[in-house]
Amino acid sequence: MLSNIPEVKLGIIAVSRDCFIIDLSERRRSAIVSECGKNGLDVYECRTTVENEKDMLKAVEEVKTAGCNALVVFLGNFGPETPETLIAKNFDGPCMYVAAAEGDGDLINGRGDAYCGMLNCSYNLGMRHLKAFIPEYPVGTAADIAKMIGEFKPIACALIGLSQLKIITFGPRPQDFFACNAPIKGLYEIGVEVEENSELDLLVAYKAHANDPRIPEVCADMAKEMGEGCYYPEMNERMAQLELTLLDWAEAHKGARQYVAFADKCWPAFPEAFGFEPCYVNSRLVSRGIPVSCEVDIYGALSEYIGMCVSGDTVTLLDINNSVPASLYEEDIKGKFDYQLTDTFMGFHCGNTPSCKLCADRAVKYQLIQHRLLEPKDSEPDFTRGTLEGDIAPSDITFYRLQCDSEGVLRAYIAQGEVLPVKTRSFGGIGVFAIPEMGRFYRHVLIQKRYPHHGAVAFGHYGKALFEVFKFLGIQDIAYNQPKALPYPTENPFA
Repeated sequence: MLSNIPEVKLGIIAVSRDCFIIDLSERRRSAIVSECGKNGLDVYECRTTVENEKDMLKAVEEVKTAGCNALVVFLGNFGPETPETLIAKNFDGPCMYVAAAEGDGDLINGRGDAYCGMLNCSYNLGMRHLKAFIPEYPVGTAADIAKMIGEFKPIACALIGLSQLKIITFGPRPQDFFACNAPIKGLYEIGVEVEENSELDLLVAYKAHANDPRIPEVCADMAKEMGEGCYYPEMNERMAQLELTLLDWAEAHKGARQYVAFADKCWPAFPEAFGFEPCYVNSRLVSRGIPVSCEVDIYGALSEYIGMCVSGDTVTLLDINNSVPASLYEEDIKGKFDYQLTDTFMGFHCGNTPSCKLCADRAVKYQLIQHRLLEPKDSEPDFTRGTLEGDIAPSDITFYRLQCDSEGVLRAYIAQGEVLPVKTRSFGGIGVFAIPEMGRFYRHVLIQKRYPHHGAVAFGHYGKALFEVFKFLGIQDIAYNQPKALPYPTENPFA
């Protein structure tokens, strides 16, 4: 259960043009609520139907009193242009606008013209510079609109979460790993707060948690999660101490915000100063809905958080790391899966992926690369232990990122694919990923648009919802893995 994302409470307000029959909007509104109930969606039905501005104020107050934090504005007929758009101005939360299709009555007294009204509604929202979510085709029957509401809910969750999110950082990026550095200006543009701290701040707080009486309980939970033989018992207390330190810091420093994410420096000084690698602890927090991105990747943490809200599930952050060897492709992929070699790559990180997303043989191990760098040659791993390693379990995935570029412009990419059931024969938290036309996407999006090596991974296909979230946030450049029939602007047509 993710405890760090909003619980969305939806409400629906029907609007009615005063020269149309108000009962038409009200009957259609009730039919939508009934359909939502059939789909397991709890939607508060506002009893005030909006025909004028006073109705609008009354209706908004009613849904606020009911605890609604996301709203569906339903044009049951043409709708009153000013009052219906002022709902979005006066309601403190994301609003979706939808309209009724005809067909539930005659076309004289039972015609609502909401198809027409939606145009003027959009025009008026624009005149008032109001943001609202409008589905791809916003006109439908009660069943159609109930489906739209179901798709709106995770989008609303992300928008509410971002409006109340604080990203807490510890330390600057490691030397020669500046790629994920980006102007924090973009965070403020979408309403996210940031608190930047030193690694020393974290170390002081960590030391203050020595002998915390809660440590044994956390150690027992770690042992239960991993199972005997899959962790280092002598390190559990240290790792539990860090987990409690971060949780307490989040609670003490969220301030006026409700939700938090971390972007922490994890090397080279961290393991020697703390006595272990933080990866496994990071994986445990992200499994509860608190992203802890590696290498102070602020926009990586932001992306992870958005993915959690949209998917309702935990996520991970990985390097778009290495190509799949041709021999491995020939042996385990070619002829078994409909992918070219260039459609595949390996996504890797030291050990921050939650255990629930790894294969059954996962275990807490040591960071091989840092062991080479930080500990004596041929020595037994010591403070470089603490990574959570194993192959990532087969799954549909969405690889995505929201990033502020070096010019301060927010941009994003989304690509859907899968983790293949193929052994990696490698180390770390790693998987064989396959994304259609990945080779072209790699060259003409990731390289061409200068994205860093980190990408967020949601476990399922959530491109549709992510695209709508990014669009709502005002992101002008949302890239995706385009099919062969649709060349990229920078793609050489003669190649």
